Amino acid sequence: MTRLKDFVYSNKQEPHRIRTRQILQQHPEVRKLIGKNAYTIFAVLGLVTFQILLSWLVSGQSWWWVVGAAYFLGAFADHALFVMIHECAHHLLFKSRSANRLAGILANLPQLFPSSISFERYHIKHHSFQGIHELDADLPNRWEARLINNHFAGKVIWLLFYPVFQVFRISRLKEIKPFDKWVALNFGAEIVFISAIWFFFGPKAIVFLLLSFFFSVGLHPLGARWIQEHYLTHGEQETYSYYGVLNKVAFNVGYHNEHHDFPSIPWNKLPQIRQTAPGFYNTLSYHTSWTRLFFRFLFDREISLYSRVIRKERGKVKLTDESKPDLELVVMEH
Repeated sequence: MTRLKDFVYSNKQEPHRIRTRQILQQHPEVRKLIGKNAYTIFAVLGLVTFQILLSWLVSGQSWWWVVGAAYFLGAFADHALFVMIHECAHHLLFKSRSANRLAGILANLPQLFPSSISFERYHIKHHSFQGIHELDADLPNRWEARLINNHFAGKVIWLLFYPVFQVFRISRLKEIKPFDKWVALNFGAEIVFISAIWFFFGPKAIVFLLLSFFFSVGLHPLGARWIQEHYLTHGEQETYSYYGVLNKVAFNVGYHNEHHDFPSIPWNKLPQIRQTAPGFYNTLSYHTSWTRLFFRFLFDREISLYSRVIRKERGKVKLTDESKPDLELVVMEH
């Protein structure tokens, strides 16, 4: 791979719908994995309770304890809560969309920034229009990629303030409604939660939750997940899975190719997709260590924010009459 000065342009359709169709034709039993997992709500409740308890425990400790607890414990809990929000965004807990959105707002509370409802809108577009710059919020802004490029210091800053850079991407995604009653509810719930934590536990508890949030998505080995998913680290393959040990505490979020191929399958069944159709996944490049990827991203000058595939066509896979009903069922969240 050579140093990039622009994004990698592709004239091909994104790979997931095509692979979904092929897997369904060869392994129709994958359809049995599609469904909801209502038990995920207990993970949400447990993680929210864990973060509240930790914020209380560190509220009377030294600042070293606050920072250490956020880096080594809170970051992992917040990262897992992101996965819960992701499940809610795909409506993989309950049949009711409203119930899923309320669960997402609950999971969002310890993260302090009201983002669950907005994430749903932008993330579903990412699935539908992967690589379309004006619709895919996962892609960096052009000025963002130019500013950070492949410089070590720039990458450190980018990871440290990753959520801030994401906010600046909103303005280019003009087809998405930025505010409605659900977003207002998300904001309202967060304001009440922050006020309660401040009143009962004090400022150190807020700082702990704030640091947990930034570590969970940024300057931390967990932050390598954002690199793992779609940054070009092995040729021009545009989506990568992670099959490392941290999937145990990250609710299988590393199975990213599998998720993009079958977004209607909940987190607990994602490994079964690969087990059922190994020929489609074992031939793809994948990662086994977020920590290794974290340091590679920082120091490897061949990887920059330009290391992404973009495309102009919104086109979809041309379906045969036989495959169309099944494929529409599987990709209903695209």
